[in-house]
Amino acid sequence: MRTIEPAQLSIPQLQGLLQGAIAPRPIAFVATCDSRGAVNLSPFSFYNLFSAHPPVLIFSPALRARDGSSKHTLENLREVPECTVNGVTHAMVQQTSLASSEYPRGVDEFVKSGCTPIPSTQVAPPRVAESPVQMECRVIEIKALGQGPGAGNLVICEIVLMHINEGIFNEQGSIDPFKSDWVARLGGDWYARSSQGLFTVPKPLSTLGIGVDALPHSVRRSTVLTGNDLGLLGNLEKLPAPEDCKKARSKMKLDPILGDDYNVTGDDHNVTGDDHNVTQDDYSMTGDDHNVTQDDYSMTGEKKNVTGEDQTLVEAHLMHKQERVHRLAQKWIADGHVQNALALLMAYEMESE
Repeated sequence: MRTIEPAQLSIPQLQGLLQGAIAPRPIAFVATCDSRGAVNLSPFSFYNLFSAHPPVLIFSPALRARDGSSKHTLENLREVPECTVNGVTHAMVQQTSLASSEYPRGVDEFVKSGCTPIPSTQVAPPRVAESPVQMECRVIEIKALGQGPGAGNLVICEIVLMHINEGIFNEQGSIDPFKSDWVARLGGDWYARSSQGLFTVPKPLSTLGIGVDALPHSVRRSTVLTGNDLGLLGNLEKLPAPEDCKKARSKMKLDPILGDDYNVTGDDHNVTGDDHNVTQDDYSMTGDDHNVTQDDYSMTGEKKNVTGEDQTLVEAHLMHKQERVHRLAQKWIADGHVQNALALLMAYEMESE
């Protein structure tokens, strides 16, 4: 048995041990707003239920270990003592992880993570639509546990209203852990899943991810890519360079209208090159920049003037083709080739413009 005196360890060492020893911990996905109405969204695993009458939960936004500064959630709660606490399921865990990135004050993590805000009934901060359990809360007290780096701040909240998705109840009227599919935090990158067991989620970049809002519109609105796929794409440090997108586009080998099969293999994953300083402006290309014209689509003059049923058929082909590109990108993401998947998606955007 190893005996450890907490005072003899550094704050990061002690916190790592405590997080591994006191686990699994449920995750509170907390939305707050400041006095001007600017919204913040952040997850906390120092969290639990402490009373049923009155219904009270507590979570703790600790002071930052590196410098002892306050987190935006805590600052907001001191201005507007209300919040929503939203449960986290496996289907939204990557978006939740992305929202934990330390974006500057005033940046809306709903936008960055791709989560959907919906209005609350009794409190000012919005709820998270993707969560099957959303609790509107008023803060009873904020109790500081210390002043230095790593010190906790107990945010004691009374639940004033709950919103629960009908789909997670069992026949007896209780919440089913398999249907809810909750996730919880352990130490390091480890998570627990109520329906299956343990899995890992890499911590967000120390440098900020580009955010889901930086992804092309068709990617954000994809019917194929999941919230977890979008969260992983949004956690990338930068957009792929145009030349990397062109490399990915060269691997497609398809007729843009007929939607022939993509001849892409595992070796084709290696489409990204050296680091590039790329901004959204790099993708503000005209048709000429893409070197793609209507003639490139192997269309005759008559076919260009499609109307009615012909136009519907063309649009159906394009939608089917986009779906297959997104499914291929999804496979690459699952294989760990996230940067290359984004290059493929953006290459298709260039191809279809």
